[in-house]
Amino acid sequence: MRNKVAVKAFFAIALSAGLLSCNNSRDYKNNSRATGWDINSKDGGFNYNADFKEQEAGPGLIFVEGGTFTMGRVQDDVMHDWNNTPTQQHVQSFYMDETEVTNLMYLEYLDYLKRVYPPSEERYRNIYHGALPDTLVWRNRLGYNETMTNNYLRHPAYANYPVVGVSWIQAVEFSKWRTDRVNELRLEEEGITQKGARMEAEAGQTFNTETYLNTPTQAYGGNEEILRGGNNSDRYTQGDSTGLYVQRKHGILLPEYRLPTEAEWEYAALAMVGIRSYNAYRGRKKYPWDSQYTRSGDATSRGDQMANFKQGDGDYGGIAGWSDDGADITAEVKSYEPNDFGLYDMAGNVAEWVLDVYRPIVDDEFNDFNYYRGNIYTKHSITEDGTIKVLGVDEIQYDTLSNGRIVARNLPGEIATEPITEEDTYLRPNFSESDNRNFRDGDKRSSRNYGSFAETEEPSQRMYNSPIHTASIDSAGGRSLQYDETSGRTTLIDDNVRVYKGGSWRDRAYWLDPAQRRYFPQDMATDYIGFRNAMSRVGSKSQSKNKTARN
Repeated sequence: MRNKVAVKAFFAIALSAGLLSCNNSRDYKNNSRATGWDINSKDGGFNYNADFKEQEAGPGLIFVEGGTFTMGRVQDDVMHDWNNTPTQQHVQSFYMDETEVTNLMYLEYLDYLKRVYPPSEERYRNIYHGALPDTLVWRNRLGYNETMTNNYLRHPAYANYPVVGVSWIQAVEFSKWRTDRVNELRLEEEGITQKGARMEAEAGQTFNTETYLNTPTQAYGGNEEILRGGNNSDRYTQGDSTGLYVQRKHGILLPEYRLPTEAEWEYAALAMVGIRSYNAYRGRKKYPWDSQYTRSGDATSRGDQMANFKQGDGDYGGIAGWSDDGADITAEVKSYEPNDFGLYDMAGNVAEWVLDVYRPIVDDEFNDFNYYRGNIYTKHSITEDGTIKVLGVDEIQYDTLSNGRIVARNLPGEIATEPITEEDTYLRPNFSESDNRNFRDGDKRSSRNYGSFAETEEPSQRMYNSPIHTASIDSAGGRSLQYDETSGRTTLIDDNVRVYKGGSWRDRAYWLDPAQRRYFPQDMATDYIGFRNAMSRVGSKSQSKNKTARN
């Protein structure tokens, strides 16, 4: 009898524990801890993606777990730039392109622009032409490089070589385009939008991620047939009282592709994770690989160069029959071993644009978390009727660069933006201005000669008074180019020069150190600077499989 009672008691306890477990699970997924109301109820109310696990890596991206590192540590400073003083920084987890953006990837971008915005039409001509890489960067006044000038971008022999001749501005525009194409496909694959509509895009009906998220009825030019034409368009919106379209809370759309910040790029290139022991790094690294030398010490590849760079005067690839690094100009991506994050060519091949405006110092006294110089805060433009302004086909916004080139900076379907105002930042403690590129380093308040809060200041007193070359286009399309011949200029640094990192096929080994930093005008291009994209990580610092690791 006692045994029967004991068995019944055991089952009762087990059943209670099971019900409690189910209630806890249900409490998390189906009931609000705030109100007790059902979540995702077919009867209506609050709708949320309670099944979301973690962010997926976008096409081409590798996960880079963030952490603390010493930024700017170098073993010598033969250039005496004094621009990479060591600072301790922390970088959040993010994703980065496995390889540099290749000619093939960039050609897909050009093909899209040519189809959607035909350059044969006058109003679209500068969209396509403004995105074209400058193939003339290969020319040298005392060298014969016409083969690269004519073939490097388009010939299939160079398809998987890193794209060059791309300015910082062009790299940013490519990143914006890539964001929209990836998210457009994700919506289609989820059955939200009309299948195949992306392949028939027209200038007035293109997809833009921010437009879709902020004013979805204006995405695709307001074409409802495309917006909700998928066979599963109600999957995430059924019973949702807040709208009829996918929103951030559903976790479907990825954050934007962008250039990495300087701190992110240097952290990813160093890949200190490979010499981690518990909560400390074993020793130091000079290169992305674990060695103080540029040649491999591995038994199977002993003596091979670990990256594509210039070995010495006139030595770009060794002698015939014994190539030092397998290339004389750029090399096909993945020609060398990846670093410990799985990233290729973080030293050599081509140097790479990063997001930051250049300044000689990194102001870690003000910030040492996700450091970045270059923030320009904006807000959405609002029409007279109170709606968000989305650009139409006749409202494309162009920039005339200092070299006279015209590039499109905002395309149809994108949200128009404007700088924030003093009214927007009233009593805000964390920022007060729209443009923060020269904050604490070069503006009047931080310059050496600043003595009062006067509204005027002599140009000769500015810390960064680089030449200001001008270019303008008249109504007939004629260009007016004017060099700045002002005397007394003291620097080439201004708010429009950007950092580029990593050595290239043209550089000696000194520049392979990830800590080295150089700068170049954002609207100019070379035959040795390319780029790769990054994407911010949302959610946990570590991926699910590593969350329990604490060593």
